Amino acid sequence: MDTAQFPWLTTIILFPFLAAFAIPFIPDREGKTIRWYALTVGLIDFALIIYAFVTQYDIHSSGMQLVESYTWVPALDLKWSVGVDGLSMPLVMLTGFITTLAILASWPVTLKPRLFYFLMLAMYAGQIGVFAVQDMLLFFLMWELELLPVYLLLSIWGGKRRLYAATKFILYTAGGSLFILVAALAMAFYGDTVTFDMRSLMAKDFPINLQLLLYGGFLIAYAVKLPIFPLHTWLPDAHGEATAPVHMLLAGILLKMGGYAIIRMNVEMLPEAHARFAPILVIFGVVNIIYAALTSFAQRNLKRKIAYSSISHMGFVLIGLASFTNLGLSGAVLQMVSHGLIGASLFFLVGATYDRTHTLILSEMGGVGKKMPKIFAMFTTCSMASLALPGMSGFVAELMVFVGFATSDAYSFSFKLIILALMAVGVILTPIYLLSMLREIFYGPENQELTSHEVLVDAEPREVFIIACLLIPIIGFGFYPKLLTQIYDAKTVQLTEQLRAESFLVAETVEPPLALVGRAPKIGE
Repeated sequence: MDTAQFPWLTTIILFPFLAAFAIPFIPDREGKTIRWYALTVGLIDFALIIYAFVTQYDIHSSGMQLVESYTWVPALDLKWSVGVDGLSMPLVMLTGFITTLAILASWPVTLKPRLFYFLMLAMYAGQIGVFAVQDMLLFFLMWELELLPVYLLLSIWGGKRRLYAATKFILYTAGGSLFILVAALAMAFYGDTVTFDMRSLMAKDFPINLQLLLYGGFLIAYAVKLPIFPLHTWLPDAHGEATAPVHMLLAGILLKMGGYAIIRMNVEMLPEAHARFAPILVIFGVVNIIYAALTSFAQRNLKRKIAYSSISHMGFVLIGLASFTNLGLSGAVLQMVSHGLIGASLFFLVGATYDRTHTLILSEMGGVGKKMPKIFAMFTTCSMASLALPGMSGFVAELMVFVGFATSDAYSFSFKLIILALMAVGVILTPIYLLSMLREIFYGPENQELTSHEVLVDAEPREVFIIACLLIPIIGFGFYPKLLTQIYDAKTVQLTEQLRAESFLVAETVEPPLALVGRAPKIGE
């Protein structure tokens, strides 16, 4: 069989979804067989992703690869159209990696295991679909596919306020999805031809006023998922009630869907509108970094503290994709992958700590590092990665965004100076609240009230294995980021050149905003 003609992406998307429907028919009483079945499905699909990447993906090409297109509704030019490029391939691999580890992290789940693992595999398919589909309506359907599993995973297996958190999640994300549908329909029906194909839509000549409306609609939808202040409030509530494997999917993959969609649709498909919106994205990015870092200080709940830390880190993605430099855009993509790994590791360890202490309140912990030295060591290492310690992937990603924005000629000097100063404040705040968190959990005398009624056992081999799997790429990308950046370099270079060309045209026709508010028209000079 010619492997080049094999429908790799269709198989990778549909295999876990179809395999999930076999779960109700598997004979099993305690859920042990089902969890092994789900893990096997996850491993097979991840192996298919890696095999397709190694044998079929060309890292030197900036175009769409592994393309498959099958007619669905000819009258609307609606197709099952999938493909990957440098923007989506790293996130497809991240999805397979994190989801497989999240299934392994689900080992303690005993409540309704059939439904739980069915939802995990359905999410697996939907998340990969979001990164791979090349049809706007199909993208919307995949975007919606992961909403229901997350809602059920929160509302059934969550904490005491799980129904509130799940309802808030579905209201925010479903409400944002309406903007995707409206914008997609507007793009599809504009002009002489009706099409939902993304490449065909990129070729349409949308007037600037329509571009700005479309950009604003997409931005609202993806700002919910990234999340961007002030549409972020669902995330701390969701993380506050979720279980460890759901945490890993939320932090590791779902937030990246928002960042990916902004780059794919706002930046790539509407570059002229992006040139005008870019200063606003930079400002929102700085607000995310500073606001979320300061809010994290005030959190006494461990899950909510890490959740606000995630919001802060995603601010660097916004600044990177609005920098108009290849280094900044490359740093934004690296930050998404890096945070996916680091966020998943931290939230898994939060879940492991809660399983032993049965509390999330920092003041009720203290001194547990003496009884749990392995968890203490892993938590400390992952926290160092989150605060961007040199040698970790977070440091490289944030440095690339910082330098990329600093060297950008798309903004006035005074605007860059203010933004860089605020970014530096955020970088300083992060180690303060993370190190203080470690001190309250692990250092100092043991909390006798806690140890008197809780047995503090150390990490088991399964937990050590999961963290080791996450730390290997975190440290590997930290010391040698080219392992990852070479996958998408060709794409980010091509996209940056496109953005700079569009920005030059905008600079010739639009009066520059105030130096302290936006971009000076220097691109192309």
